[in-house]
Amino acid sequence: MAFKFENLQVWQKAMDLNDLVFQISSAFPQEEKFNLSSQIKRAADSIALNIAEGSTSQSNPEFARFLGYAIRSVVEVVCALFIAKRRNYLSDDQFQEAYSKSEELVKMIQTLKQRLK
Repeated sequence: MAFKFENLQVWQKAMDLNDLVFQISSAFPQEEKFNLSSQIKRAADSIALNIAEGSTSQSNPEFARFLGYAIRSVVEVVCALFIAKRRNYLSDDQFQEAYSKSEELVKMIQTLKQRLK
């Protein structure tokens, strides 16, 4: 593998969540295409992108900063999931699966961030 981030389990889990979010949001109503659907997809993309970008940092504090951005993006995804659930755009099972993956991912990112200190 050519890039450091490809070997990071946390990045791989971020990509798994990204796939799930894209699958779930593709079923949102058409009127959400440029609103909630777009927002949750961009937030999910941002998680993996920040982990990847941070992994190429010149210092651990800089990588930790990017991991902080990734955590914020996970929180944004979770909030969007709550909004989608309240609007009945996804099932309880879909919500719970994405919520659990998000929770696991935040714990992994926080652990990695602590190890960088």
